[in-house]
Amino acid sequence: MGTPSGPPRRRCIPWNRLLLAVSLLTFWTPPTTAQLTTETVPPLAAEGSDVLLLAHNVANNPLGYAWYRGERVDNSQLIVSCRVATNLTIKGPAHSGREALYPNGTLLIQNVTQKDTGSYMLLVTKDDLQTERQTGQIHVHPVLPTPVITSNNSKPWEHKDTVVLTCGPETQNTSYMWWISNQSLPKSTRLKLSEDKRTLTVFSVTRKEKGPYVCETRNLVSISRSDPFTLDVLYPVARPSLQVSNTTVPEHEGPVVLTCLTDETGVSIRWLFKGQSLLLADRMTLSSDNSTLTIDPISREDAGDYQCEVSNRGNSSRSGPLRLRVTWRVNAQALSVGAITGIVIGVLLVLTLLAVLGCFIFLHRGNWPPASTSGRGPSGSSASQASLPDARPPAPIYQELLHPDTDVYCNISHKADAGP
Repeated sequence: MGTPSGPPRRRCIPWNRLLLAVSLLTFWTPPTTAQLTTETVPPLAAEGSDVLLLAHNVANNPLGYAWYRGERVDNSQLIVSCRVATNLTIKGPAHSGREALYPNGTLLIQNVTQKDTGSYMLLVTKDDLQTERQTGQIHVHPVLPTPVITSNNSKPWEHKDTVVLTCGPETQNTSYMWWISNQSLPKSTRLKLSEDKRTLTVFSVTRKEKGPYVCETRNLVSISRSDPFTLDVLYPVARPSLQVSNTTVPEHEGPVVLTCLTDETGVSIRWLFKGQSLLLADRMTLSSDNSTLTIDPISREDAGDYQCEVSNRGNSSRSGPLRLRVTWRVNAQALSVGAITGIVIGVLLVLTLLAVLGCFIFLHRGNWPPASTSGRGPSGSSASQASLPDARPPAPIYQELLHPDTDVYCNISHKADAGP
C-alpha cells in the first residue's frame, strides 16, 4: 500500500521580482502624445470685446499654422497662415483686419461682433509634414442697452384705470425682471406679468402702486437697469382747512401766521386773498412747501378773507375763507387833504341847512297884526304910530345874509296918526 500523496504546493513569486517586471513594462510602454486642443477666452464674449483662441499641446518644431473660418479646410475661408521658419504671415480671404496670429499658434480677434459667432479651425503642419486639426467656438452676445419703461397711461385715475408697463427694447436671449420701490414685485391679484415677463399690467391702480418702477434685462454677458418710472396717479383732493394765530390784530403789530392744513401728500399749495391769487408783499413770507404764510408786521391793507388751495395734476380744492381783521387809531393830525376838504364841505352843508330851516320858521311864525290908526295907551293918552317902533322881532343875522335887499330891522309907517 503506497503512501498517500499530499495536496499540490504553490510556489510564491518574490515581491522584488514582481516590482521589477512592472517597472520594465512601464519603461517599454511607448509615451502617449498630447492631443492638440483649443480654448476660447473668454468662453462667452460681449460684443466689442477681444477674444483669444488659444492653441494647446502644439507639436514641437511645427512648420506652420493656419486658421480657417468653419470646420473644414477651405481656402476661401482662410483667415491667416504663418510659416514658422521664415515668420511669414499670409492673410486669407476671411481676414477682416481685426485678426492677429501669435508665434505659438494663438489667434486674437479684436472688437468682436455677433457676426463673429461660430466655429474656427486650427491646422498645424508638423515637421514630418503630418497635420493636426482642432476646432474652437466663439460665442458673441450683445451688450444690452439701457432699457426704457413705457406706459399706456402715465396719469391714471385711482381705483378706475388699468396701466400696462412695457420694458423695451425687445432683444433675443434676454430675461426680464421688475422692481417696485426697490423691492421685487409683491404677490397681488392686481399685478400680472406677461409670459416673457416683459410687460407688467396693474389693474385698478392705487397710489400704493405709483412706483417708482424699474425693469432689469439680463443676458449671458451683461445686466442693465432702466431709469425709475413713477406713475402720476390722480385722485380727488380733500378740502383743506385754515388755521391762524390771531384773527384780529392791531396795525403794525405781528407776526400773524396762517397755516394750510391738509392730509394730502404730493400736492401743491397756493394762497388767495379776497378770491384772487395772493401777491406777496415784502412783509409776507412763505414756508418751503407753501403751507405757512407769515405776515409781519400787519398793515390795514392785509385785512380781508384768506384761502388756501391744494391741487394735484388731476384736480384742486379750496379751503373756506378766513377773515383777518386789522384795527387802528385815527390820528387827526395825520388827516389827508382830501379828508379835510370833505369835513369843510360837510360843515358848510350843515350851515346851509340851518339857514334854510330858519327862513322857513320865520315865514310861518313871524306874521304880526297890522298897526292901529288910533288908540290910547293904558294912561288914556294917545300916541302917534309914527313915534312907535315896529313890534316885529329883529330878524336873525343870517336873514340879512340870505336877503340883503330886504329891510329886516324896522318897518316905518308913512301915515300920520290922526288927532282928535
